[in-house]
Amino acid sequence: MSKFRTKKGKGSPAINTSSLPDIIFMLLFFFMVTTVMREVTLKVKLKLPTATEVQKLDKKSLVSYIYIGPPTNALMYGTESRIQLNDQFARVNDVPEFIASEREARNEADRPFLTTSLKVHNDTKMGVVTDVKQELRKAGAFRINYSTLKGVAKN
Repeated sequence: MSKFRTKKGKGSPAINTSSLPDIIFMLLFFFMVTTVMREVTLKVKLKLPTATEVQKLDKKSLVSYIYIGPPTNALMYGTESRIQLNDQFARVNDVPEFIASEREARNEADRPFLTTSLKVHNDTKMGVVTDVKQELRKAGAFRINYSTLKGVAKN
């Protein structure tokens, strides 16, 4: 009586994969654009001290980092704490030039908000840090931040 018959042996149709390469390339392009590569290769050891009162920085794009600590290659550079600016070791006298180049690389409106962050190894003597701070004052970089790890106060 019925004119329409259903075929019981028929399976589900195959999935169309023709757009799969387009999706893969879109994802690849997205991750290539959004991934940030490491800007600095550390040549000093960093074991940051812990602190209980820690605040996050507002804009990390306006932060210049100065690394101070013992070199990772102790055979070549010794065990005394060294200063690293960008990807190379520097002396205390090179700090004002580094600050000037960082200011020139930023937009004119952002220059008053530049922050210098000191990432100092836990066992570094304070004399090196004080010398760097004196040079930062001479260069007019008065916004200084100490990078630490959040920790618990020891009794």
